[in-house]
Amino acid sequence: MDAEVFPDERVSAYVSRQFQPVRIHIDEQPALFERFGVHFTPRLVMMDPGGVERHRIEGYLPADDLLVQFHLGMAHAAFARGLWAEAERGYRELAQAFSDTEAAPEALYWSAASAYKLTGNVAVFPVAASKLRHRYPQSIWTRKASVWL
Repeated sequence: MDAEVFPDERVSAYVSRQFQPVRIHIDEQPALFERFGVHFTPRLVMMDPGGVERHRIEGYLPADDLLVQFHLGMAHAAFARGLWAEAERGYRELAQAFSDTEAAPEALYWSAASAYKLTGNVAVFPVAASKLRHRYPQSIWTRKASVWL
């Protein structure tokens, strides 16, 4: 990742803008590897301001896929903090901008959950489930949303 992904200007700009990156090397800080249960690298952990893990990325990802996961992690963090409008917007924008990625159906699912938490309107669920069934029929997120129909 150091050679191919992190030097990518889009990745480095996003990381600089959104995160306070911390790098831990197993030989230098084995106790932290133990604390976080790291058994394989690379592992990127996205934490909220309180230090609570909100999203985890394990293994190598090309720059485009990593950026999508960063967006997903930011939306997950907003959802976990009860920032429903921010979460809904993050998930919706991800689902629209990266509709051909594996993260898109998950984002569509959580966009509906965020919209419901924001408004209390259950009508968002069947709409999202229909979109999932139409666009991503093989996704696990479509199966999870099947109860919404």
